[in-house]
Order: sequence, then C-alpha cells, then structure tokens
Amino acid sequence: MDRAQKKELVDALNSTLQGASLVVVTHNKGLTVAEITALRQKMRAAGASFKVTKNRLTRLALVGTKFEKLEGFFIGPTAIAFSRDPVAAAKVAVDFAKSNEKLVILGGALGAEVLAVDGIKALATLPSLDELRGRLVGMISTPATRIAGVLAAPAGQIARVLSAYAEKGEEAA
Repeated sequence: MDRAQKKELVDALNSTLQGASLVVVTHNKGLTVAEITALRQKMRAAGASFKVTKNRLTRLALVGTKFEKLEGFFIGPTAIAFSRDPVAAAKVAVDFAKSNEKLVILGGALGAEVLAVDGIKALATLPSLDELRGRLVGMISTPATRIAGVLAAPAGQIARVLSAYAEKGEEAA
C-alpha cells in the first residue's frame, strides 16, 4: 500500500468514525476469514460495522474525532466495531465473543466516554433504539386502545340489553 492509499484509508476511516456514536475495540487473533465474515454479516444486520484495522493507521484516523482517547487500545491484532446506534455494535460483539473465545473485547467508547470491557458488556444488555421505539409506541397506543374499549363498552352493553329484551319478548309471544 503506497502513501496515497494509506492517506485515503485514514481519511475514510476518520469520516466513518465522525458519524459513529459507539466504537468497540477487539483483539481478533486466530479468527478465520469465515468467522470474521459471519461477524461482519451479524454486524451489518444490526446496523453496525466491523473492520480489521492497522493500528498505526487507526491511531491516525482517530485524531480529530471524539474517540481520540482510544489510541492506547491499539496494540496487537485489533479490529473495531462501530455503529450510529449506541448499543448495536456492543450487542453483536459481546454476543459473538460469548460463542467464540478468539474474539476478545478490549474496551471502547460511547461518544467521548472511554469504556472498559464491563462498560461494553453493560451496554450490550440495553435495548437498541429500535426496540425502545417499539416499546414507546406500544406504551402510547395501549392507553388509546383502552380508551376506545371503554367508550365502546356502554354502547355494546346497551345493544346486549336490547337484544336480551327482544329475545325475551319473542319467547313470551
């Protein structure tokens, strides 16, 4: 890779990191290409990305981003997972690390806040933005459904009473 390609790679990674809200740094020593591909597919499905990086180039790409404090994590065979969703990358990385011991989570950052491994694992237990939105919509729509049921109930009761009187009148006749 020549100098121009390296600069282009650093600039692309820098602009990607500018838009991310979460970065998870991992060691990926011993992962096969098939395992990394499977991890990338899981990340993509969750709205996140996974990239094996060169440490020196990644440290250069971190300059000028809110993730500058992560530069100490880039020692050895590292890769980064990142997402706009503050939970997605952490969820997939932690879940994958549970089933594959070759992926080791080193830490990460949520915005400018550096997180240790425990912080990343705690983030992974939180619901994603889409799940929270779904819960919120459910909470908002439930009272409306109840109100509609309560308003419809008296009319339904009146109809049942009238129907019962009509049936009673037919039996008497």
